[in-house]
Amino acid sequence: MPEATTRNTEQRLRELREALESGEMRHLRRMLHSLHPADIALLLESLQQAERGIVWGLVPPDDRGEVLLHLNEQARGQLIGGMDEAALLAAAEGLDIDDLADLVADLPEAVTQRLLTSMDVENRERLEGVLSYPADTAGGLMNTDAVTVRPDVTVDVVLRYLRLRGTLPSHTDALFVVDRYRKYLGVLSLAALVTFDPDRIIGEIMDAEVRPFDAALSAGEVAQRFESLDLTSAPVVDPAGTLLGRITVDDVVDVIREEAEHSLMTLAGLDEQEDIFAPVVSSARRRAVWLGINLVTAFIAARVIDVFQVPIEKVVALAVLMPIVPSMGGIAGTQTLTVMIRAMALGQIDLTNAFYMLRKELAVGLFNGLLWAAVMGTAAALWFRSADIGIAMGVAMTVNLLCAALGGVTIPLVLRRLGIDPALAGSVILTTVTDVVGFAVFLGLGGLILLDRF
Repeated sequence: MPEATTRNTEQRLRELREALESGEMRHLRRMLHSLHPADIALLLESLQQAERGIVWGLVPPDDRGEVLLHLNEQARGQLIGGMDEAALLAAAEGLDIDDLADLVADLPEAVTQRLLTSMDVENRERLEGVLSYPADTAGGLMNTDAVTVRPDVTVDVVLRYLRLRGTLPSHTDALFVVDRYRKYLGVLSLAALVTFDPDRIIGEIMDAEVRPFDAALSAGEVAQRFESLDLTSAPVVDPAGTLLGRITVDDVVDVIREEAEHSLMTLAGLDEQEDIFAPVVSSARRRAVWLGINLVTAFIAARVIDVFQVPIEKVVALAVLMPIVPSMGGIAGTQTLTVMIRAMALGQIDLTNAFYMLRKELAVGLFNGLLWAAVMGTAAALWFRSADIGIAMGVAMTVNLLCAALGGVTIPLVLRRLGIDPALAGSVILTTVTDVVGFAVFLGLGGLILLDRF
């Protein structure tokens, strides 16, 4: 978050808390009325749960649906749990179909049924169409409010049609050209519409080169295309080529933000939707799983050390130096793992180039291994006045950095093949590998070379 935005949020939070403590509810209500729903959501997430409930009661009813959409899942669930059916229906009223589809997943079933019953047939079918696709696909992201025109009419006819409509959906930068069966044909930009001669036929000036998005396309791929093609909106079609709706840049920005949060939080085994002010028990339970997994891996490393208990007892230098090798391997492996996870997220890695990536990372690992083997081997030899300790350190460093490179490339590929998120589990497995290999090679080699001397 930019520094200026952070300062503004902190200032608003300070003002809001001062108003709460002083009981100045009118000032607080005016303040909330002046904010965008996204800003209100950010403030709510920054409050403790007791304060959150008070502030939520002062949020303008017309903004509540939008605010709920911007909240993390835990905070949203807490607020929805405290609302009655009438309030939930009022919050959902007026939302765009794509936003409504996001909110429906968190509503109680009875409220969802009431909501569907209260909608007209056209909007109900549109909502059900969006809900039929997973949320993390183009179909789940799309809105069905696309404005369509036929290819055999003139620019003048389209302009008159738009005047009769009166308004256009938000983020509309183009109209979509379809045939009588609603098959997608191309895009007509608003710029072209207002600059071409009124007598020109739409089929002659439309852009037929703009490729539509398949409804099953993943949200990550949608975000990549929007970024690479600088899109504001894009058509979504079914396998038969029938236009279903459109995706707009505001939805893609949400995807990019969620993926960034996911990448950051899952590296620590956390949920990006976690409420920072959730109850202690809830937060502890969520984190306990990965702490337990890490404890198991730590025991594995400890068992390796225990195998070499005799050489450690007799050669103090091994005990002093042994944390260095797994630490260097862990850092090097994390670097490779991060590069791999990013490349996989961007769709840059597949079977055709995975082997090249492996060779390249092994070469990097070998180069850094030899470099730091020379540095640490020399340092260890001078420190303990023993060339043998320097050799053990140098060999172990080189071997572990090679293993770190190997693990950093292969572990995320294998996890993805097994359907496991590499960002979530990769670092735990890799740390175990580098710890076990580092301890085993250094202590084993050190004991083999040095034990006869003591």
